[in-house]
Amino acid sequence: MDDASIIELYWQRAERAIAETDAVYGRFCYRIAHNILFDPQDSEESVNDTWLAAWNAMPPHRPSSLKMFLGKLTRRISVSRLRRNTAAKRGGGEAELALDELAECVSAPGGVERELEARELEAALSRFVRSLPETERMLFIGRYWLVLPVNELAARLGMKPGTARSTLSRTRKSLKAYLCKEELC
Repeated sequence: MDDASIIELYWQRAERAIAETDAVYGRFCYRIAHNILFDPQDSEESVNDTWLAAWNAMPPHRPSSLKMFLGKLTRRISVSRLRRNTAAKRGGGEAELALDELAECVSAPGGVERELEARELEAALSRFVRSLPETERMLFIGRYWLVLPVNELAARLGMKPGTARSTLSRTRKSLKAYLCKEELC
């Protein structure tokens, strides 16, 4: 089933929407959750919470990309669950490490009054990522969107882990400079 059909099921409030979403995007969302939580039960609960969040969001929201919408929900829910569980108890801290790496470049929004700034930051991040060469973009997205370990990313891209780490470090420095140029740092 295609995304438009699944979204239409949500808008019709058909319970089948959740089953179709799970069939098409279940593995994708589970992988995101598991890369953050490293716990099968917590990952499954995060995916189920994602389906509930999608059900509550549609309508009124009609996402332009269902996959990215679900991925974003899954990441947000999984990071919240990770913070509740604490990284020391579950998962070895890979997600916390990735978030700490990015914290040097991006400050987290602190409330309603910063909503506009958060949207500007999101748009600037999107422009920055699209401007990266393919390998750097794949590393950046793999590390900070999918929260994959650096060693796994390096192996997938056929590079040494040290090269991947230094490329990510240079990319974060470039991101910080870009955000400062955009007056968002």
